[in-house]
Amino acid sequence: MSATTGACLCGQIKYEFTGDIALKAFCNCKDCQRWGGATGLPNVVIDRKSFNVTAGTPKAFDVVGDSGKINRHYFCGTCGSSLYCELEAMPENTVIKAGSLDQPDVKEMQAELYVKDRVSYMKPIEGAQQVPAFL
Repeated sequence: MSATTGACLCGQIKYEFTGDIALKAFCNCKDCQRWGGATGLPNVVIDRKSFNVTAGTPKAFDVVGDSGKINRHYFCGTCGSSLYCELEAMPENTVIKAGSLDQPDVKEMQAELYVKDRVSYMKPIEGAQQVPAFL
């Protein structure tokens, strides 16, 4: 099975994973809004055991999520690109920011999370399960 790869904007941090994507979800939570400087972020959820950083050493920042548990955000210390998160609430998974994938077209999102926090000028993603908060 071939690896799926990704990197930061400057290319100093690179990663890969093997296996299937468990979930493709767009998240509207306040954490993702602030982390991405956007209205929300598209994410792919994978098995944490299949994920490896192949170049560089990302920096990490911890924040307490709505769950009351730690969300650890990994990013490039040089260019600042958001790369992936490890959520204490999802210890078996890594949540990759889809825009950091080398081939970011992950087709349709299966779910839209934190629709309660979606900004008013954004419409629901057609065909995606609408979830008020976290899964």
